[in-house]
Amino acid sequence: MECVFGLVGNGFAIVVADTSAVHSILVHKSNEDKIMLLDSHKLIAASGEPGDRVQFTEYIQKNVALYQFRNGIPLTTPAAANFTRGELATALRKNPYFVNVLLAGYDKETGPSLYYIDYIATMHKVDKGAFGYGSYFSLAMMDRHYHSGMTVEEAIDLVDKCIMEIRSRLVVAPPNFVIKIVDKEGARQHAWRESVKDAPVPAA
Repeated sequence: MECVFGLVGNGFAIVVADTSAVHSILVHKSNEDKIMLLDSHKLIAASGEPGDRVQFTEYIQKNVALYQFRNGIPLTTPAAANFTRGELATALRKNPYFVNVLLAGYDKETGPSLYYIDYIATMHKVDKGAFGYGSYFSLAMMDRHYHSGMTVEEAIDLVDKCIMEIRSRLVVAPPNFVIKIVDKEGARQHAWRESVKDAPVPAA
């Protein structure tokens, strides 16, 4: 029941992901951060098989850092998205990753951007996108309320509407979500939306 979605506003991009780590009918934890910082101005949010998701996003993160270390300049957001798509395409015919990715970033020349990359290496630059069962409802809400040039406050309000819709419509809805934003100031965590907290581990 994973839910990952994002949108581009006026000078920023926002990415949101649920924080549930589940297997079959079991919930292992409810504070799993599925949005990784690629560098100071890029975020990658992923859904899919947990092992593939963690391994692939860490692989992309380290290669983006390696490029900057070798060349002295960071990859642009389109370049990072094309590199990610290329790695998924290469793996597709060998040992494919079951991972869907939303990659958001901010570049001085072009501003914010959001890239939709699915597990069969399809890539599109989008204004709004979503993966998982929650995409049915978050995309519907964004189709109705999204407009180009949204302020941060308007975008967060829309994100909250999407989260409320997911929680009210899905039979098994993820309780917690993490919201991260990237703009000219950099990539950072904006907020958590929690309805359940992990119980403290009892002392032995």
